[in-house]
Amino acid sequence: MGAAVTAVGWLGAGLLLAAYALASTARIRAAGSGFQLLNLLGSAALTVNSGYHHAWPSAVLNGAWIAVGAVVLARRSTPLAARRGTPPAARRGTSPAARRGRAGAGTAPGDVG
Repeated sequence: MGAAVTAVGWLGAGLLLAAYALASTARIRAAGSGFQLLNLLGSAALTVNSGYHHAWPSAVLNGAWIAVGAVVLARRSTPLAARRGTPPAARRGTSPAARRGRAGAGTAPGDVG
């Protein structure tokens, strides 16, 4: 078991180093999903290794890193309107209120005509 955990730890370190090197050399975007995914997977592997070796500060730090990566990736996969609670039609200006506002010249939004 110890050898497997050590291998997982080295894999995690390699993934984190790869993410940093690829972003630093502009091969991937630092704000991109690839960078986030590499960091999330690398941190998960290092969390396993750190927990096994009772290195709790490192395990907690990597757990936080996992949380950041997961939140960023979840936000990327969720449309902006859903995150804000705004219906897509309202964002495009096609809501009933927006249509009433464009009904005619001199009509203010919300006026009853």
